[in-house]
Order: sequence, then structure tokens, then C-alpha cells
Amino acid sequence: MSRPVTIRVQKVKKNRIRARLFFFLFLAVVLVLVSFFADQIVPYDPYGQDLSLSRQPPSAAHFMGTDQYGRDVFSRVIVGAQASVFSTLILVCITSVFGTLAGTLCGYFGGRIDSVLMRISDVCLAFPGLVFALAIAALLGGGISNAVIALAVISWPKYARVARGQTLALKNCDFVAAARLAGDNSAQMIRRHILPNILGPILVTAMLDIGTMMMELAGLSFLGLGAQPPVAEWGNMMSGGRSMLQTYPWLVLSPGVAIFLTVVTFNLLGDTVRDYMDPKNSGTQ
Repeated sequence: MSRPVTIRVQKVKKNRIRARLFFFLFLAVVLVLVSFFADQIVPYDPYGQDLSLSRQPPSAAHFMGTDQYGRDVFSRVIVGAQASVFSTLILVCITSVFGTLAGTLCGYFGGRIDSVLMRISDVCLAFPGLVFALAIAALLGGGISNAVIALAVISWPKYARVARGQTLALKNCDFVAAARLAGDNSAQMIRRHILPNILGPILVTAMLDIGTMMMELAGLSFLGLGAQPPVAEWGNMMSGGRSMLQTYPWLVLSPGVAIFLTVVTFNLLGDTVRDYMDPKNSGTQ
């Protein structure tokens, strides 16, 4: 295949990836906007109880039925997105920022700081992640904030490892040596030359991590170590209806489907971001 044809094929592939990126980014933005304006768009009070409407099946009046207290499940799923989506995004931001800074410092300076932080990360990685998070969440007590802290403790090492490896590969490059000769100090080197060049892999890791973190947060809430009743949160809602799965399945399936669709959306967005940033898919090669 001649070079012009190869470049044309690469451009077509890049355009398709870009179209997928915009599509999944649009879906992700819609999810975030629905979460942000949930209180204004719910058709019913998600916490208002009416025992006369207890366990009503899905209908025109109640799209996803009602729970054992007569609360509209659809309204609770919409409001539950605030706790589930925002908590997940906050968690990913915390772990990615802290892990990236820790890994960058370790890779750039090395020495004692590298040994200490990497040994701490080894301890975190030595235990099964969710089991370690369960232990930390149980120690801290229930609550969505404590669940976020527990998952942050076990999740930052992956970002630290990625950032450290990228920093080690970059700090001996010619452009870094030239900047050092130009008089840049360590803080300027990291801010101007190291961090901008390692943000790509970090961003891809963070995007792919959103779905995993959401399921782990929902898992902690399902086990009673995350959001506590009556807070509307998807994992907590599934836990509250698990004993009625066979008789009133909509109580579990409704938040379960919400988790599934959200996780799939962010996973596909992460895969598309990875493909878009892959140099092999560039139309200018």
C-alpha cells in the first residue's frame, strides 16, 4: 500500500475514533448534568413515604415502581446519581492527583523519598484491593465519605507507578537536560516539562478507572460500609431490596441497570480516549 493511501486510511480511522469520542463524551456529560440537576428534574420526592403505594410495580405513574416505603424508585435512582457519580469522580480526582504527584516526585528525585513511598505502595498492593478497602471502611465507620477515603488509600499506587515510570523515562531526555542547562529549578522542571508530558497516560488510566471505582463504591454501600439509609445511592438501594429480588425485582434491577449503563458509558469513553491518544492511530504518521 502506498504512503498516501496509508495516510488516508489512518485519517479515516482517526475521524471514526473522534466521532466515538464525542458520542461517549456527550453521554458522560449528560450523566453528570442529570446528577447535578437531579433535585430539579425528579417527578416525585425521593424521600417522601406513602405506605399505601408500597411495592407498586412499574407503571405509567411510577416508571420504575415503588419501594417498600412507597417511594418512587425512578426518583431515587435519579437522585442516587448524585452520590454515586459525584463520589466516584471525586475519588478518581483524589487518587489520580495524589498518585501522580507522588510518582513524579519519586521518579524525579529518587533516593529516600522514592524508597519510602514505593514501599508504602507495595504494602497497599500486597493486599486484595476490595478486602483492604473493606477493612479500612469498617475501621472508619459507615458513610460515603469514609468509603471514598478507604478506596483512595488502596487506589493511588497505580497512578504513582505510572507517573514514576513515565518520569524516569523523561528526566534523562535531551529537552529536559536543555531546560536544566537553561537554569530551570526542580519545581519548574516538573511543572513545565515532566507533568505535561505524562498527563496522557494518567488521563487514560483515570478514565478507565471511573467504572471500577463506581462498582467498588457501590459494593461498599451494598455491604453497609458506604452510604447509609435513607440516603439514595445505587449500591445502598440494591442492598435494601436484595431480600425481595424474586418477588419485587424492580427494587434491585433499577439501580443495577443504572450502575451498568453508567459503568459501560465511562468504560467505553476511557477506551476511546486511549485509542484517540494512541500515536498508531494518528493520521499524520
